[in-house]
Amino acid sequence: MREDTVARNYAETLFELADRHEGVEAFGAGVDSLATLMDDRTAREFLVTPRVSAADKKAALARTLENRVPPMLLRFLQVVVDKGRQRLLPAIAAAYQEMLDRHLGRRHMEVTVARPLSAGDTEHLAGKLAAATGATVIPHVKVRPSIVGGIVIREGDTVYDGSVKRQLDAMRRRLMAAELQP
Repeated sequence: MREDTVARNYAETLFELADRHEGVEAFGAGVDSLATLMDDRTAREFLVTPRVSAADKKAALARTLENRVPPMLLRFLQVVVDKGRQRLLPAIAAAYQEMLDRHLGRRHMEVTVARPLSAGDTEHLAGKLAAATGATVIPHVKVRPSIVGGIVIREGDTVYDGSVKRQLDAMRRRLMAAELQP
C-alpha cells in the first residue's frame, strides 16, 4: 500500500476519533502543534530513527505534547509510533488538515499578484472570493512582478488568470495572426 494512502487512512481514523471525543477543531489545533514539532529537523530525526526505542519516542511525545494536545490525540500518536509509522506523521497531519478544511467549508486558494497586498487588501480579497464561492476562503498570496498587473487565482487544477501579462500575450497572438491589408 502506498504511503500517502496509509497516511490518509490514519488521518481518517483520527478524524473519526476527534469527532467522537473533543471535537475535530480541538484535534486540529493539536495536529498543528504536531506539524510544528515535525518541522524541527532534530525532533523529526529523533522520531524516525530506528536507533531510539519506541518507548523513548512515546515518552518524548508525552513530555512534549502532554498539555498542548487532547489526550486521545496523544494516545493516537503513541499508537502510530508503536506501529512504526511515525515517518508518516507530517503526511497524516496534512491529510487531517485537508479533511478539517473540507468539514468546516474552508477553501485554500493561491493568489498571485504583481505587488504586495496590505493586510486590509488581503482581507478584502478573501471576502470577495468567499462571496463568489460561498465558502470561507484562505488566500495564500504570492507576489510575482512578471504578471505586470491583475490577479491569478489557482485552486487545485483550476486557474483563473486575470493578469495583464496574459491579456498582453493574447493581444500579441491576435496581432501576429492578423493578415495585413495593403
